[in-house]
Amino acid sequence: MPFHDFSTHSIPPSFFWFNPPANSFFDQGLHLITKPATDFWQTTHYGFQRDDGHCLLTRLTEDFSITTKTRFQPNSQYDQCGLMLRIDSKNWIKCSTEYEDANVSRLGSVVTNYGFSDWSTQDIASTVQAVRYRLSKRQQDVLIEYSLDGQKWHQMRVAHLHLPAKSVDVGIYACSPVGKGFQCQFDWIEIGANQWFYETAPS
Repeated sequence: MPFHDFSTHSIPPSFFWFNPPANSFFDQGLHLITKPATDFWQTTHYGFQRDDGHCLLTRLTEDFSITTKTRFQPNSQYDQCGLMLRIDSKNWIKCSTEYEDANVSRLGSVVTNYGFSDWSTQDIASTVQAVRYRLSKRQQDVLIEYSLDGQKWHQMRVAHLHLPAKSVDVGIYACSPVGKGFQCQFDWIEIGANQWFYETAPS
């Protein structure tokens, strides 16, 4: 089960940048500093299409579970960092905590199918500045979870990607839709076999 804690001060083998950040460095993990006005969103409600946030991704062809731990100190509204699962610019999933103000932020996920994004959220205190996220892919279905302590995991949503794909790109991401210079830290990335198994539907 690949586990990357960035202790070698290098990008793990097989990972690649999609829209590199303004800066990145290693210090007990990987730190990203965002470029200004970067985002991932497609069309719905707001009408704009943005695909210029920063990702460090790897390409996978089998089902999997990917987990990371993020630490963040947001500066501006919507500053965010978390996990990304991506087929192309119009078909992807991200999960993160988006900063609103000093009191409350939005723990949530965006699922984008055929160029239309949705946004599912729940309020979380802005004093929370470290979150673990996990995406588990089973065929075209994805389980999205978060944990504050690494022991108890909470379901955020179950989603479906409508576009069939032989491979997907997965990894970490960060962006700052209205600000600039948001700095976040990823302690590690872990990728392994899918841990989300079939459940029996109630009769």
